[in-house]
Amino acid sequence: MTAAPIPPLHAKVTVALPAARAFDFFTASFDTWWPAQYQIGEADLAEVVVEPREGGRWYERGVDGSECDWGRVLAWQPPHRLVLTWQINGSWQYDADPAHASEIEIRFTEDGPEQTTVELEHRHLDRLVAGQELRDGLVGGGDWRAVLELFAKAATDRE
Repeated sequence: MTAAPIPPLHAKVTVALPAARAFDFFTASFDTWWPAQYQIGEADLAEVVVEPREGGRWYERGVDGSECDWGRVLAWQPPHRLVLTWQINGSWQYDADPAHASEIEIRFTEDGPEQTTVELEHRHLDRLVAGQELRDGLVGGGDWRAVLELFAKAATDRE
């Protein structure tokens, strides 16, 4: 018997930036808005890096210089689209097997000269080991909506 698919998670926020600046801030300044407590490495979080290319790494670096992968960049299409693998399982540990990766797609849609809608979909959670547990943890902890709201606030404050 096959388990039922785990529904994707969705989040959406509007930022007062053109799409190109919103995309750049989202990707190049990830660690300025990402909650420091959302990490999986042993050391305190120093930065989060999204390498700006398809095939690039998405990882955290600890204050001690250690690195802990989160996933890979599947699509790098500035300023409109970014797709990342999420290789963190339901036990909040990195899983190197790409067959166990879920995906996070972020779309940036310009609504005017100084406004962009940012939409996030976290899908294929059923690929993760303990994917339902991970989904439950994300929903219980504020979901991706809370993270995107932090991004929007940081983008607004920066301007």
